[in-house]
Amino acid sequence: MKLDILAFASHPDDIELGCAGTLIAHVAAGKKVGIVDLTTGELGTRGTPEIRLEEAEAAAEIMGLSVRDNLGLADGFFHNDKESQLKVIEKIRAYQPEIVIMNAIYDRHPDHGRGSELVSEACFKSGLKMIHTQDAVGNKQEPWRPKVVYHYIQDRFITPDIVVDVTPYWEKKMETIRAFKSQFYNPDDTSPNTYISSPEFLKFLEARALELGHAIGTTYGEGFTKERYIGVKNLFDLV
Repeated sequence: MKLDILAFASHPDDIELGCAGTLIAHVAAGKKVGIVDLTTGELGTRGTPEIRLEEAEAAAEIMGLSVRDNLGLADGFFHNDKESQLKVIEKIRAYQPEIVIMNAIYDRHPDHGRGSELVSEACFKSGLKMIHTQDAVGNKQEPWRPKVVYHYIQDRFITPDIVVDVTPYWEKKMETIRAFKSQFYNPDDTSPNTYISSPEFLKFLEARALELGHAIGTTYGEGFTKERYIGVKNLFDLV
């Protein structure tokens, strides 16, 4: 299946927090969008890997994704090594996305920056014909390199290169976050409190989106950084 956009996340719920509004907007515009989670988030204080996978599928349905996969890398301990890169390359070649979106270039959680480096390097190597990979049934995969890669912004503020207006899709984005019932604020949940399970965290998330939206003259925005210059044929493409 060929996708227009493929988004990678170190943990299930990274996408929902960082760029779900943008993905939902592109699905609404008729684009085919998918997610690959690198881990199941098994080191999380709340919930279980099995619960996280169920929650990820629920969020995927809300977003209208064409596919959501999980590579099963080790939460907290995966590396940007050959084995992990090849797993990412197999997904890039399988879905042949025009655009790849990935974790923040650095962040509070070390897995985020490491996942960013892993996927970014795999995007380049996926275009090298001398790297050989196979699909799930053993067929040789052809090289594929996405046209452009972007990084969403997570906990730590990074000045964005691009801000996407997600105002029409804000409530649906919040619905995807609430799909992760084990992870975020729930007054009836007696599980141990964590950094992201406090009611203040969701207020922070909205404040960030309001700030970015304000910067582009709208209500809610999601920010991204780029790896190379953005080329346009005329200035009106940026209006």
